[in-house]
Amino acid sequence: MTETLVTVGLGDRSYPIHIQSGLLGKIANDLQAHPFAHRYCVISDDNVASLYGSQLIKSLNAARIDAQIITFPQGEMSKNFQTIASLASTLAQQGFDRKDGLIALGGGVTGDITGFLASIYMRGIPFAQIPTTLLAQVDSSVGGKTGVDIPEGKNLAGTFYQPQVVYIDTDVLQTLPLEELKGGLAEVIKYGVIKDADFFAFLDTHRKAILSLDKNTIATLIARCCEIKAEVVELDEREGGLRRILNYGHTIGHAVEAASSFTLIHGFAVAIGMCAAASLALKNGFLSLEESSAIRQLIKSYDLPVDIPSELDRDDMRR
Repeated sequence: MTETLVTVGLGDRSYPIHIQSGLLGKIANDLQAHPFAHRYCVISDDNVASLYGSQLIKSLNAARIDAQIITFPQGEMSKNFQTIASLASTLAQQGFDRKDGLIALGGGVTGDITGFLASIYMRGIPFAQIPTTLLAQVDSSVGGKTGVDIPEGKNLAGTFYQPQVVYIDTDVLQTLPLEELKGGLAEVIKYGVIKDADFFAFLDTHRKAILSLDKNTIATLIARCCEIKAEVVELDEREGGLRRILNYGHTIGHAVEAASSFTLIHGFAVAIGMCAAASLALKNGFLSLEESSAIRQLIKSYDLPVDIPSELDRDDMRR
């Protein structure tokens, strides 16, 4: 399978997104040809590190690239200042300075943590993204949003800090739990709703190939999502206006996610949020009944939730 290349055009901060099956084993070659740091520290959660960490470090070291790995406990509960402080201390103890860089290996939590750490360590060092979940591949690894959670809310402390490069290996999705794959598809559907009717139709007609992770279909899907996000970010990097369309489903989704104490995965919460937003748009005359129904039906066809769980406290969500 040939590589697909998408570029995020931000002037002298532009960067490539490489998409290919089996790409993980080729990253060392690209970093040899296009190094962005003197040495590298891979940041990963303990679960992803057990799957791909050793493979990545061995390939980098075999190419005489100085690299090591630091891990943290898996999950949203690690996305806090305590984790950032611990990782920063380890980097300092290992003598990492401004000539060095980070590599995020993992899902959205890992990407957010690594990007935020890179943006503040030594007042900013470069980093790369290797997203290992569909959600991270199509959304959070692209665009430069980083952040951590605080007691008052999700992602309330963060920065805009673009990566140097994004490497997307479609093969890593084979180890992704089905629930996480479906959660990522909620973000995929979002792009079809907000920006591309043809892509929306593609998702409807290629459901079987997508769910079976057909390599060519998945590569096409990921590339189109990255293209759409790149187009939006290029026009509105810091979310002054247009970029807010990427938050479709997230306003209500974040409230649902928090009300569930994060037992409901992010993608499922976004799916519920998109349906709720479509219903509100229908009531206020911004969507037709046909359009609102089509959105709900596509989400439902991927076995994603469409209604707010009855056990959640609506008052908690309003807060």
